[in-house]
Amino acid sequence: MGVPTIESHAVLDSTNAEARRRAEAGVFGPVWIQAREQTAGRGRRGRAWRGGEGNLAATLLTPIDLPPAEAAQVSFVAAVALCETVNALAGPGVSRLRWPNDLYAAGGKAAGILVESGSRPGGGLWLAVGIGVNLAEAPPRDQVERPATALAGLPGFAPPAPEAFLAGLAERFEAWRATWSREGFSPVGQAWTRLSEGLGGPCTARLPDRTLSGTAEALESDGALRLRLDDGEVVRVTAGDVFFGDA
Repeated sequence: MGVPTIESHAVLDSTNAEARRRAEAGVFGPVWIQAREQTAGRGRRGRAWRGGEGNLAATLLTPIDLPPAEAAQVSFVAAVALCETVNALAGPGVSRLRWPNDLYAAGGKAAGILVESGSRPGGGLWLAVGIGVNLAEAPPRDQVERPATALAGLPGFAPPAPEAFLAGLAERFEAWRATWSREGFSPVGQAWTRLSEGLGGPCTARLPDRTLSGTAEALESDGALRLRLDDGEVVRVTAGDVFFGDA
């Protein structure tokens, strides 16, 4: 499969919402939907995602023939591709990943990924892989839960236009998707671990029913985070808000 077509729009309410509308109308892509401005962008757990002139807001709409638990691994595929794209432009190790798919640079969150899905009438799923990157500007501190940064603030780095950044990201995503399809999650998980930060250090996980603290030991073979609590109990974290160190 080649790189999907990229559509650029001046304004959309949300690239993920546009992807969902198409999927519910029976159109499953694959296609990248990019908007210069979002009027109702969303992040995880329904939080508002502020765009901003010069930032990237894009969603890949694609069909997939995997069970939901395996299809969810696409978020790690996207995270690895995103981190590699940034580091190819800004320098090795400039950006790092925090579980499951947040990208950090210069001490702040610079990008996030939101994956949504639904069933296709003939079987299988559709996926909407939404990616927002603070290329040019970061949201004000009082509008975000975690410290945020923009790639434009990196020393000596001039961020590309969103369309140019997306073109490179789309190529890397397809390369990693092909690897995932051929070899399963293992090489994706290994790449994610190489690009990650926070493993081996203190971690707090806010789950729907409780908050847990301990040491983030490793990424497990299916993408779960292995958290060793202070009393020695090992917990698999598959969803929730996770904070590393003093973040």
